[in-house]
Amino acid sequence: MTTEVRVSPAHSAALATPPPPRWARWAAHAVPLIALPSTLWRLAMAAGIPVGYSEEVLRTDYDIPGTGWLILPLISLVQEAVALLTLGLVSRWGLVTPRRLPLIGGRPVRTWAAVLPAALGALAMTAITVSQYLVWDDVDEGNLSGVHRSVMGWAYAPLLLWGPLLAAVTVSYALRRRRRP
Repeated sequence: MTTEVRVSPAHSAALATPPPPRWARWAAHAVPLIALPSTLWRLAMAAGIPVGYSEEVLRTDYDIPGTGWLILPLISLVQEAVALLTLGLVSRWGLVTPRRLPLIGGRPVRTWAAVLPAALGALAMTAITVSQYLVWDDVDEGNLSGVHRSVMGWAYAPLLLWGPLLAAVTVSYALRRRRRP
């Protein structure tokens, strides 16, 4: 006894999308990894590991102890979650939503619904990270110095790659979705 599964034309077109090139997979997997150092630095600060700030700066600027213990991990969690969304551009769940999602589960992802937010995210990350790079000399001036400032710089520097990598993976996704086998 065989059961016939009906698949909509949009669903079959999404599933017929060619696989991403190897470079796009590498780039997509790199995004969460380049976000990790700054996440770990922020979590270290929230956990009370000395990162070079005085007690006064931690209290006044970051509210540690206080809500900073919640806000810094929350920022880190959101950052990594957003970075992980890049994987959708090279995964099956970027073509057809997972069935377990309420209301939209099992439906094909419209190309624009993935490309538009990804492109805006790439632009935003590029603008944010480049602008922060340009004012790096003024960031935490007087509050953080020496090796602590260098560690912070090395933790945040990889974020400069996030926007360009996301843009490249987004273009790859858009081109693959436009092609028909």
